[in-house]
Amino acid sequence: MNIRLTVDGRVIEATLNGSAAARDFAALLPLTLDLDDFQQTERIADLPKRLSTADAPPAADPNAGDLAFYAPWGNLALFYRDGHRSPGLVILGRLDRGADTTHLARADQVRIDTV
Repeated sequence: MNIRLTVDGRVIEATLNGSAAARDFAALLPLTLDLDDFQQTERIADLPKRLSTADAPPAADPNAGDLAFYAPWGNLALFYRDGHRSPGLVILGRLDRGADTTHLARADQVRIDTV
């Protein structure tokens, strides 16, 4: 599924994978979320509800441009830098090729819509 993130007036296209968590996330859209920085690697936001982790691997190695769900905290993570392997992290999708992640590093809010 294709989605659109709007950050500081800039549109970033992304694609969700076919996981149960990604389908649950898509069902929540549209969303406007306040973002906080975490470890100078990702922007995080609380989600209104937890996502399914039924078919998820036990851990993930996030890369810059990944959208993920961190199950232990129930939040969305938007990676603007590569992260470390993390138990409970479920990759939901990825920013489309060529997307500039530098705007995410400074973003205070994101609007996410289906395309």
